[in-house]
Amino acid sequence: MSRPAPISHAPAAEARATLPEAESAAFDRLAHAVLASPTAPLGALLRSQLPGTAGVRWLHQENLSPTTRPTALTGAQWVSLFRCWSAATPVPGAGGPGRGKKGSRPSTHGHAPGAAAIPRWGQ
Repeated sequence: MSRPAPISHAPAAEARATLPEAESAAFDRLAHAVLASPTAPLGALLRSQLPGTAGVRWLHQENLSPTTRPTALTGAQWVSLFRCWSAATPVPGAGGPGRGKKGSRPSTHGHAPGAAAIPRWGQ
């Protein structure tokens, strides 16, 4: 497995240094996703990273415009964004789409759980 490149944006790197080692990989995923388009408006980038209106709420909480660039974030704002993102993002492998109740396998007959094919009377 390859390691992600170090974060070159100084405030993001400072924020990463303040986090526990266990959260470093998750912070790297967020920072690399946001900094992949450094000239894109933050509002659009957060729509792809945070579910629902969480990105808009975070921007409002930090008194930032949706047109703010990711490179304008301070270290404290990076930590705040990471906390918001980690609270809203499910842990990988903890269920998710396609997982049924109690971790069971998806339906084997090609229909959603609880659904059945339409009976074909007299065919």
